[in-house]
Amino acid sequence: MELKITPKHLVLVLAGWAFALSAAAQWQWIGKDGRKVFSDRPPPADIQDKDILKQPGGRGGRASVTPAVTEVPAPTVAAAKPNIPKISGKDAELEAKKKKLEEEETAKKKVEEEKVAKGRAENCERAKKGLASFQSGVRISTVNAKGEREFMEEGVRATESKRLQSIVDADCK
Repeated sequence: MELKITPKHLVLVLAGWAFALSAAAQWQWIGKDGRKVFSDRPPPADIQDKDILKQPGGRGGRASVTPAVTEVPAPTVAAAKPNIPKISGKDAELEAKKKKLEEEETAKKKVEEEKVAKGRAENCERAKKGLASFQSGVRISTVNAKGEREFMEEGVRATESKRLQSIVDADCK
């Protein structure tokens, strides 16, 4: 079966398309060349009011640019109800969540600071004990890579004493 487009079908398709376009359009006017123009935008300024056939709201002619303003009387004090809550512009639930998050962060920081302080105190105690051992004059031995016991020389001993003293100065405040 072969589909043939006849002039009659073409006219019907074009008419349907024009109808759909005109239904979607809000403005209709006669252009400079004498043809009808359909658009969703207002006509150009050079089109006269008498040539505008249709506009939004179903009125002929050009719509006024400024909308009509109706005056609304100000509410009186007596008309206000006393049990209406005042709007402060703040969300109480949001403020409560923010406060809770801040408290949790403060608690986390406090726990972290306590861990750091505890670690410093332990380092301080170890450094004090090690420094006391080095200052006592007792020979100190270490184990080398082969697993043999070696006694510390005076230069290494002095360097280690200085290192322990700096730890004591830093952590034992």
